Amino acid sequence: MAEEMSPQIQDQINRLQQLRSQYQMIAQQQQQVELRLREVDEALEELKKTDGKAPIYKSVGAVLIKTKGKTEVEKELKSNKETLELRKTTLEKQEGRTREKLNELQSKVQNALNLNTDGAA
Repeated sequence: MAEEMSPQIQDQINRLQQLRSQYQMIAQQQQQVELRLREVDEALEELKKTDGKAPIYKSVGAVLIKTKGKTEVEKELKSNKETLELRKTTLEKQEGRTREKLNELQSKVQNALNLNTDGAA
């Protein structure tokens, strides 16, 4: 049957596989961003529970470094959260566009294969 498929249908099937891979990568990136957002939210919650005099450390690679204070860490975490939320929004839009293209191409391929099968019968 592969020999009977037109080069156009084969090209569309290849594009469909590429889009599926791209869609999966976007989904993985979304999961990573969601996880990091939860971590930042948890860190901010824990910071709220501490008083201003408690020593606060942050991880820099494999080392913990004492910070200058709660305010500095809160600012950094809020900035990270803002960046992650922006990334999340971008990925959601990208995921939506990719899903639309995927559905559209899948439909085209399915129709082309059905026409190809009907014509061969």
